[in-house]
Amino acid sequence: MKELIEYILQFGNLNKQQIELISGKANQIELKKDEYVVEAGKMFNQVIFVLEGVLRICYYNNKGAEITKYFIDENRLLANPYKGEPMTEYIQAATDCKYIVFSQPDWEELSETIISWDSITNKIFQKAIVEKLDRRSSLVSEDATTRYLAFLKKFPNLVNRIPLSYIASYLGITQQSLSRIRKDIH
Repeated sequence: MKELIEYILQFGNLNKQQIELISGKANQIELKKDEYVVEAGKMFNQVIFVLEGVLRICYYNNKGAEITKYFIDENRLLANPYKGEPMTEYIQAATDCKYIVFSQPDWEELSETIISWDSITNKIFQKAIVEKLDRRSSLVSEDATTRYLAFLKKFPNLVNRIPLSYIASYLGITQQSLSRIRKDIH
């Protein structure tokens, strides 16, 4: 819980009562590697803050291949940007995970009760969008080696924590290609 409060305080101020209210609404969940937070087609009306581990967002393309779209690691918030609509992707634990979860009604109550809550959360989600765009932009036009080097720079703590198959999928290359690239640069 301490990690979540410290994270939120980077984006605005809260008093003791507000911090207690937030803490009272939060539930901690543990998920084993490969378990799902939510599957495609299901509703996801929660807000998650990752304490430990890595979640991945993935989907299946029209050929049935699993594609990793994004990784969410420690000290990041995650919510469905399309409130009230089912997920089009899966959110899966890439490692054993611990996270804090808020239900949508509890999150809305925080918004109604804490005057600065919407301002704080807007700053958090704007920062996340910028990071996401920055992390994805180089994947479009670069060759595979450059994409892998960019991945190492942008996700320095992930390469030894998650399966290489997830990294290869994220980079849009085969696992064999990733192995060759890793061998060439190390």
